Amino acid sequence: MNDRLYIDVHILQTVPPANLNRDDNGNPKEAYFGGKRRSRVSSQAWKRATRIHFAESRDPQDLGTRTKRIAAQLTNGIAASTGLPAEDAGRIADALVKETGISAGKKEGDTAYLLFYGRRQLDGIVDLVAGSAAELAALDAKALAEAVKALPVKEQLQSGHPADVALFGRMVADVPGLNVDAATQVAHAISTHATELEFDYYTAVDDENTAGETGAGMIGTIGFNSATLYRYATIGLHQLRDNLGDDKATVDAVDLFVDSFARSMPTGYGNSFAHRTRPSLVAVVVRADQPVNLVSAYENPVPASHGIVAESARRLAAEFTTATEQWGDTPLYVGICHTLGTGTDETAQELTEAFGTNRTFTELRDGLSATLTERVNGN
Repeated sequence: MNDRLYIDVHILQTVPPANLNRDDNGNPKEAYFGGKRRSRVSSQAWKRATRIHFAESRDPQDLGTRTKRIAAQLTNGIAASTGLPAEDAGRIADALVKETGISAGKKEGDTAYLLFYGRRQLDGIVDLVAGSAAELAALDAKALAEAVKALPVKEQLQSGHPADVALFGRMVADVPGLNVDAATQVAHAISTHATELEFDYYTAVDDENTAGETGAGMIGTIGFNSATLYRYATIGLHQLRDNLGDDKATVDAVDLFVDSFARSMPTGYGNSFAHRTRPSLVAVVVRADQPVNLVSAYENPVPASHGIVAESARRLAAEFTTATEQWGDTPLYVGICHTLGTGTDETAQELTEAFGTNRTFTELRDGLSATLTERVNGN
C-alpha cells in the first residue's frame, strides 16, 4: 500500500462535574481558545486511557508496556524460562539491556527513560538466551558482554510491534534505530463553550468521634468543571501499515483504536465524581489529502442558552460541509453514530446531510473496516 490515507475521528462528549486531568495545582487543565477559557484534557491523558482500554478487548500479552524497568522484566522472563536464580538471570538481563545502547537510569536496573515495547518483543529477547543461559551465567562480566554482542537484541525491538506501539510510536533519543514513527496524532480535547473553574468544599467526619466532639476530621477542596468536549484524533494508515507490516493487522489496529478512543475516559478523581459518560457523537472520515481538525467550529464558543451538545453537533456538521465544499476535498468514506434525535429533528437532519445516515457504533466500525480493507487490498 503506497497511497497516503488518513482516518479522522471526531467526537462530542458531555462530561458532568469532574476533574479528569489535573494541572500542577490539582485543578482541571484549561486553555484559552477564541479568547475564552475552555476546559481541556491533554492528549497524553486520553492516549493513556485509550491504551488501558485496549486490554479489555485484547490479550495484554499481545500489547505493549511502557516502563523504565525493562531489566527487571527481562530478569523475570529469563528466570521463569530457564530456572536460573534471580541473581544470574539479572546479570544476563543487564547485559542484554546494555547491548541495546539504551542509557541507564539513576536507579540501579532502570533505564534513563520510559521505554515502550511489546511484551512479545521481550519474550523474543528471552528466547535468544534461553538455550544458553547456564553457560552465559557462568561467564565473568567482560565475557558476558562480549557474548551478547553476537545476539540480535536490537532486532527483537525493531520488528513485531504490537498495535499500541505501532499506533502511538516510540522515541529513543540515544538509539535512533529503535524509534517507531507514530501513526496516530491525538489533539487536546477542549470544551466547545466557555467554562469556569469551580470548587467542591468537602469535610470528612471522624466515625469514632465521641458524643461531645464536634467538627470535621478533615477539610479540603477539589477543583472541577463540567463541559461538552470536542475530541479529535487522526491515524495515518500508510504509516500504520509500515509499522505493522500486515494488511489485516493494520485494519484491526484502526478498529481497535476507534473503539477504545471512543469508549475510554481518563480516571482522575473518578471515585469523587463518577464522571463516566459515552459520546453523544462519533464521526469518522477517511481522507486521501491530509488530516483535518474541525475545532475551528468552536472558535466562537457555543452559548449555554442553546442546548450545548445539540448546537455543538450542528456547528460540527456545518464546519465539515463548508470545509469540504470550499476546499473541494471529497472524503473517501464518511460515517456517523450519534444520539441526537431521529427523523425530522433539526439536529439529526443537519448531521445526516453532512455525515450520512446515523448508524450504530458497531455499524460505523464495520463500515470503516470494510472500506479500509478494500483500500489496503488495492481494490
